[in-house]
Amino acid sequence: MVGTIIGSGIFLVPAEMMQAVGSAELVYLAWIVGGLLSFFGALTYAELGAMRPQAGGEYVYVRDAYGPLGGFLYAWTWFVIAKPASIATITTGLVRILGTFTVFAFFSKELITFPLPITYGQLVAVAATILISFLNYIGVKKAGEFQLIFTVLKIAIVLGIVVLGFTYGGGAWTHFAGHYAGAKGGILGFMAALVAALWAYDGWNDLNMVAGEVKNPERSIPIALIAGVAIVGALYMLLNAAVQYVLPADVIANSPRPASDAMALVLGRAGAAIVSAGMALSMLVGLNGTTMSGARVPFAVARDGYFFKGLGHVHPKFHTPSTSIIVQAVLAILLLLVGGSFRQLFSLAIFAEWLFYMIAGSTVFVFRKREPGTPRPYRVWGYPVVPLLFVAASAVLLYFTFRDNYPNSAIGTLVILAGIPVFYYFASRREGVKA
Repeated sequence: MVGTIIGSGIFLVPAEMMQAVGSAELVYLAWIVGGLLSFFGALTYAELGAMRPQAGGEYVYVRDAYGPLGGFLYAWTWFVIAKPASIATITTGLVRILGTFTVFAFFSKELITFPLPITYGQLVAVAATILISFLNYIGVKKAGEFQLIFTVLKIAIVLGIVVLGFTYGGGAWTHFAGHYAGAKGGILGFMAALVAALWAYDGWNDLNMVAGEVKNPERSIPIALIAGVAIVGALYMLLNAAVQYVLPADVIANSPRPASDAMALVLGRAGAAIVSAGMALSMLVGLNGTTMSGARVPFAVARDGYFFKGLGHVHPKFHTPSTSIIVQAVLAILLLLVGGSFRQLFSLAIFAEWLFYMIAGSTVFVFRKREPGTPRPYRVWGYPVVPLLFVAASAVLLYFTFRDNYPNSAIGTLVILAGIPVFYYFASRREGVKA
């Protein structure tokens, strides 16, 4: 949980958030609201995951609550938009961080110009996608060990930045009262900052997708979901505060890498380089978790007969959804080659993901009414208020995300609707096979 959530977001989005709201107080409010929203979602998912610990996560909940079409549209959206966009966003952030090293300055240069302009950095992002996809291809245990070892190192790096930041003699508490004059401001600005914060928190739901491969899922999933989001929230608050203590608001707003720039002041260029290397490692670990979970969704829907049969293939040696992993990587690579900024990619991912977080979260009400006798190893705390707040807040977020980033959100909506005829095509083939 922790390793997947802490990726590129916390190191990169503070600049986007300050540009959106213009003050430390509102940046922190966005972090708090985003953390609470994610925590309420985790509490809701803890009940769902413990009750239905099967591979596919939200696909299973939406399918069982709202029928095969709803489940398919979730899987379609995750497969075609959400996960490829998440992978592309993380690898784009990785290149952005590596580009701070002089030896990698050429990443921004174009390698070819026709038929599409492609930079060296895009090829590095493609290579990272292939590398982590291969790691997941050869076994979930190997990918899990990679996740565990480097997550511990990642937490140590975050705590190191916090300690060094607050011991910096040139820091000032007055920075927390500073403002950035060029901020978007208003409710739209706050919602833009909230979207950025939610991108940093994103990944809290990924554990449910691999529930079928978790030991003692009824107990493990609720503990990991609740404790994982709480730990990440605390780490995010501390790191953001350390950066704010070192850098004034206007510097944060104009820095593409606030944490790295803060450490450059504290330790010099060597310190910035260490932090940048740690950030790159952090992103690889987050990419690993995203790749691991995303491939289980098309695998689950293919096993139900509503998608290409090959996506439900399990590798005979490695016991992984190998075909699904490969196709997921190809879709992410296509996004990377077509291009798009870091902000555009995470906005596209957030809109698609939170639409179905809202729908999946609402299934807890359906199951409570329809299946009151089903064993629930964990019951969501604060029911029905907590899941209701999660669903309602998700709807508000989606409205403002659509309004603020209309082109990407419109594209996402059209792709989701395109899944309807695809579903009926596979449904007719499925019925034909049965007949």
